[in-house]
Amino acid sequence: MLKNYWMVVTGIENFQIARQLGFTVQGLKAQHQRKIQRIEPGDRILYYIGGRRYFAATATATSKYFEDRSSMWKKEGLSDWVFGVHIRPEIVLDEGEFIDARQLAPRLDYVRKWAPENWYMAFAQSNLHLLPKKDFLLIEEEMRKIKANISKRHPNGIVALSQGQGGLQEHV
Repeated sequence: MLKNYWMVVTGIENFQIARQLGFTVQGLKAQHQRKIQRIEPGDRILYYIGGRRYFAATATATSKYFEDRSSMWKKEGLSDWVFGVHIRPEIVLDEGEFIDARQLAPRLDYVRKWAPENWYMAFAQSNLHLLPKKDFLLIEEEMRKIKANISKRHPNGIVALSQGQGGLQEHV
């Protein structure tokens, strides 16, 4: 069965709630029920912190969607978080490690229909997006590199990133 690659756009507060829950569940908004119904176990999920324009984590869905009116999620916009999906964390960056999306956006197929200076609008129109596999894997690979490099060289986790020919380059 083919996997889907999703991106959840959320604020930092709801990202922190997911972190506190051990990335075992993710709330989803009612307005996206048709998309939510397509989420299957094994689908991949990317976290994008909307207001800050950061990529922060990846996870894997371990369940189909379910109704969840527990109201543990902070309201963002007009729609409530009335659905959920069980997840397991894959790569979770600490706040000092988040990837500045402005560094990767020019390389993403998903944002190509927007003017380069308005790439972020691709993520602003919804909080649940179906991404091309290539884009998801590009972002996740950069996350892997950050985790590998930081664990080897930067015990305090403070790293600046810039775009280089081979992807993101780190600077202390």
